[in-house]
Amino acid sequence: MWGIASYARNMAVPVAYARSHERVVRLCEAGCDSRSLRVRLLDELRTATGFDAYAFLLTDPETSVGCSPVADVPCLPELPKMTRLKYLTALDRWTALDGVALLSDLPDPSRNLLWRELLRDYGVRDIASLVFKDRFGCWGFLDLYRCDRAFSAAEAAYLARLTAPVSTALRRIQAGTFVVRPSHAPRPGPLVLLLSPDLLVLAQTPETYACLSLLVPPEHGRPAVPASAYNVAAQLLAVEAGVDAHPPRSRVHAADGLWLTLSAARIGDAAPQARRAIAVTIEETSPTERLAVFARAFALSPREGDLLSHLARGGDNHTMACRMSLSELTVQDHLKSIFAKTSTNTRGMLLARALGA
Repeated sequence: MWGIASYARNMAVPVAYARSHERVVRLCEAGCDSRSLRVRLLDELRTATGFDAYAFLLTDPETSVGCSPVADVPCLPELPKMTRLKYLTALDRWTALDGVALLSDLPDPSRNLLWRELLRDYGVRDIASLVFKDRFGCWGFLDLYRCDRAFSAAEAAYLARLTAPVSTALRRIQAGTFVVRPSHAPRPGPLVLLLSPDLLVLAQTPETYACLSLLVPPEHGRPAVPASAYNVAAQLLAVEAGVDAHPPRSRVHAADGLWLTLSAARIGDAAPQARRAIAVTIEETSPTERLAVFARAFALSPREGDLLSHLARGGDNHTMACRMSLSELTVQDHLKSIFAKTSTNTRGMLLARALGA
């Protein structure tokens, strides 16, 4: 087995980056919640490459819409505008990105809408954009901002090598949130946040503030920022502008096995679409939607995911075999594989974790 120095020589990787990569892999394998992992990763990246600001979001694995950000950006008072421009920027968008992209690699950086309309005025010189995805979905994205100099090719290569282990870690952490909810746990009713076309808060239901605080805990002494709501609303604007086709919906883990779904839609019809307010609804994720995320998080194959859906609807092996045009033996083999991947050993335990009850 190669040592770090030998590996670095053979792969043309600076020794410091090879060591940092090894530390990142250990962090990803350590096991912690998504916020703690991201904070620790940012500390390591700051030591290895240096940056002036950052935005690190989780995403719905199917829609790629962001939620639960960990961020320190220079334009926090303009967060609604920043989020809107981020989603309307088609160039190097995380939904079409594979690995890492640098603003400084563009022949004309002004083609980047977010940089041209906002970040340039805050002295940002370069942006390193990373996406964390695998064949089961998109699990997050990260933007690193620099004001003093551009990211080098070596730094970009170092960052690109981190995307695979971080993607796997984020997916596994999401899988770990699927636990059985306490029987006495309250069930949140539908909540609504009303935003202007520029994503400014117009009104909200009384319980909405507490729910948004749960999704993005506010810093001590500061009010909650509805960042997750901004993201689904900004995705609606991106769909309307033809920038991206994913639905303006994001499923996010809140706490204790509770998953919430945030969706955005225009309201009213008296004014032109672009001038109508945007309603962001927040409600408990439905069993069907929850099963879909569960299957992706536990790396189930498409056939295994279908079987899980049939299992949730009830029926023995014979019934499911008939529904899926499979033999009962094949159904049993798929069930064994699902049990192994989800660390369960009975159908009741499997469904309890998948459905949260």
